[in-house]
Amino acid sequence: MSLQVLLLQKETRPARALTRFFKQRGDAVWQAWQFKQAEGLLSQMTFDLILLEMDFPQAEWRAFIQQVREKYPSIRLILTQSYPDLPREMFAREQGCDVIVRQPFDKLWLERALVKAGLVAVQRSAAVDVPTASQRVRTPVRFKITIPYVILALLFALAGAYIVSQVVLESVQDRYLNQLVETRLQAADWMVRKEESMLATLRLIANTQGMIDAVRDRNAEALRELTLPLAVNAQEEAVEVLNTQGISLLSMRRAPGAAAGEYIFSSSEAIFQTLPFVQAVLEGRQDELGDKFAGLAITEQGIYLYMSGPVYDERNQVIGVLLVGRSLNTLTREMKQETLAEITVYDLQGAALASTLSAPQADLNLPGDEVQTVLLRQGESAPLRELRAASITYNELLGPWEVRGGSDVGVLGVSLAQAFLVRTSQVTRLQIFGLVAGAILLVVLVGSYLARLITAPLERLVAATGEVARGNLEVKVEAKGDDELTALAHSFNYMIAGLQEGVIYRDLLGRTVSPAVREQLRETFSSGDLRLAGQQAVATVIMADIRGFTPISAQTEPALLFAWLNEYFGRLVPIVTAHGGVVNKFDGDAMLAFFGILPVPQTPAESAQDACQAAMEMIQSIEEFNRQREDQGLPPFHTGIGVHTGPVMAGGLGSSDRIHYTIIGDTVNTTQRLEALTRDLIENSGILISSATWDALGENQRMHFSLWSLGQFTVKGKVEQLEVFRLLPPEPIIKVEDVQDAAEHETDE
Repeated sequence: MSLQVLLLQKETRPARALTRFFKQRGDAVWQAWQFKQAEGLLSQMTFDLILLEMDFPQAEWRAFIQQVREKYPSIRLILTQSYPDLPREMFAREQGCDVIVRQPFDKLWLERALVKAGLVAVQRSAAVDVPTASQRVRTPVRFKITIPYVILALLFALAGAYIVSQVVLESVQDRYLNQLVETRLQAADWMVRKEESMLATLRLIANTQGMIDAVRDRNAEALRELTLPLAVNAQEEAVEVLNTQGISLLSMRRAPGAAAGEYIFSSSEAIFQTLPFVQAVLEGRQDELGDKFAGLAITEQGIYLYMSGPVYDERNQVIGVLLVGRSLNTLTREMKQETLAEITVYDLQGAALASTLSAPQADLNLPGDEVQTVLLRQGESAPLRELRAASITYNELLGPWEVRGGSDVGVLGVSLAQAFLVRTSQVTRLQIFGLVAGAILLVVLVGSYLARLITAPLERLVAATGEVARGNLEVKVEAKGDDELTALAHSFNYMIAGLQEGVIYRDLLGRTVSPAVREQLRETFSSGDLRLAGQQAVATVIMADIRGFTPISAQTEPALLFAWLNEYFGRLVPIVTAHGGVVNKFDGDAMLAFFGILPVPQTPAESAQDACQAAMEMIQSIEEFNRQREDQGLPPFHTGIGVHTGPVMAGGLGSSDRIHYTIIGDTVNTTQRLEALTRDLIENSGILISSATWDALGENQRMHFSLWSLGQFTVKGKVEQLEVFRLLPPEPIIKVEDVQDAAEHETDE
C-alpha cells in the first residue's frame, strides 16, 4: 500500500535522500521547509506519515507535534536527526515520539522505522539485520588524490614545449628595485624601533625616584647620579635635562669614538631654547600620540636626533624637559648594519647631514625642488636618483624621514650598488629554472589544496575529540560526502551518542552512591576486578539520627515526610562531602558516614578532626533548619550525632551482579550506641564523641573544640564502660586587656 508522506526538513540533502527512498517504494511525497508550509499542506491533503526534522527549534517542533495529534490523530510521526543527540532524543520520547531515524538515511533504517511506526508489515530484513553506524564508501580518498595529479601531469606534458620556448624571467632591474624599496622600508621600521627605545629610556629617567626633586632644586650632581646609570645601561649617547626656560641643568654626551659610559658633562647651555620640539613640551602641548616630541639639534659633538618629554611634579605641572638623543652618524652606521645598505640623511633644505657613503657631503646634497618632490609624493612611488661614490655607482631611493608618528624632519636616502648580471648565455638555464620552479609550485599548491580537503575534516575531528577529552559531550562533527572521512565522522557522532548515554548512567550512579565510591568502583572495574576488595583501616564514623521521628511519621503523609527528609539530608550530605567524608547509607531518618578511607587514606588524627568539624557544622545547620520549621509551625528534627574512631573493614559486599560499598566492624556498632546515648544525655540536638576520638584528636586539635567529659557509661553489646565527651563549639577567648578595659569603664561610670 502506497503512503502519503510529508517531509518537513530544513536541509535539502537529507530531504532528497528521503524523497528518493519513498518514491522507490511507490509512495507520494510532498516537501515543506517551514511549519506554516506544512500546516497549509495538512489543511489541503490527507497524509499517512510525517517525517519531522528535530534540528528545528525545540519549542517549535514540540508545538507542531501537539497540533498534529489534536487535529490529525491518524497521522504517524517519524522524527529525523542530522547528528546523534541523546538529550534531544530523550526529550522527544518524553513527548511520546518513539520512532527516531538518524542520518545517514539507509534503506534498512527507514524500513525498520516504518515497521515500528505500524505503517508496514514486519519484514525479515528489518527484523533480522542490525543496522550499524558505518557509512558506505563510494569515492575512496585515494582516487580523490590520484586523479588530480594525473590531470596535472597531462597539463605539464602539453604545456612543456610552450613554456620552455618562452622566457618567463622577471627582469633583474625589477628585482633590484624591489630590493631597494624593501630596504627603505626596513630602514624606516628600524628608525621607528630606535625611537621607541629612546622613548623607553626617556620614560625610565623621567619616572626615576628623586628626579622631580633634583630638577626642582636644579641639582646637577644629583641629576648626574640619577641619569648616568640609566643612560649607560640603555647605551644612549646623549641625555639633556632642561629647566622651564630651556636652559640645560645637565648635559651629558658621549664624544665620537668614546667608550660606553664616557660622557662629557656640562650645564647652562641655551642651544635648546628655541627648538620647536622643546618649546612644545614647555608649553604643555599634546598631540594624538601624547606629550612626547622629536627633532634635530646641533651641538658641539655633532648633530643629534632627540626625543623630548616633560618632567612633571606632584601637581602634574611641567618643571623641566628631558631629552634623550643619538647622533646622526651613529644612527646611519647602525642602520647600515641592520639593512646592509648605504644610508644618507638630509635636512629639509637637501643638505646631507650624515652618510655611510665614502664621498664628500657636498657631492651628496639634494636640490631643493627634489626635496619638495619627495615630501609631496609621500605614499606614492619614491624618487630614484643615481650617484657615484668611491668609483662605485649607486642607485639611491629617497623618502621622507619621519619621526614621532609622521613629523618630517628631513629626507632619508637608501643606496645599493648597481649590480646587473644579465648574460645571454644564461637565458636557457633561466627558462628551465622557471619551468621547473613553476611546475613545483603548481604541484605544491595543488597538493596543499588536496591535503586541505583531507585534513580539514580531520582537524575538525581532532578539535571535537579534544572537546570530548575536556568533558564536553555536546560536540558534533559535520558529515558531508561519501568517503572514508564521512564514515569516520558518522562513527564519531554515534560514539558521542553512546558517551552521552554513559554519562547519564554515571550521573545516576553518582546519585545512588557517593562520588568517592563511584570513582573507586570505576577504578576497580577498569582493572578487571568485578568486586571491591576489602581493606582494613582506622576510620572515624559518624551516626546521625532524628529523635522522636516515629511519632512524627505516624502523623504525617508519606509524600510530605519524604520531602522533609530530602530537605534535611540535603543540608547534611554536602557538609560531610566538603570535609572529605563519605555518606555510606541512609536508613530511614538515620545517616551513616565515615572519614579517613576515601578518596584518600588519612591518619586517625586527620579523620577525627574532619569528622568533628563536620559534626559541628551539621548541628549548626540542623538548628537553623529547626528554627525555620518552628516558624512554619512544623515539628523540629532534633538530631543526635555520635562520633567514634576505630578499626573498620571497608569494601564491596554483595554478589558479582550487585555490590554495595560499606564498612563493618565494632566501630560502627559503637558509633550507633554513642548516638543512642544522646537521647539520655542531651536534651535537644547534640554531639557525643568517644574517648578513642578524643585521643585521636590530640592536644593540638582538641584546642579547636570545646569538649566536656560526661563520664563513663555502659552501652549495649560492650562489657567495658565507654567514656563519653560532649562536643561543643570552641568557647570565645577573652583577652586580659578586654577585661581590664571593661573594669575601668565600670569604674568611670
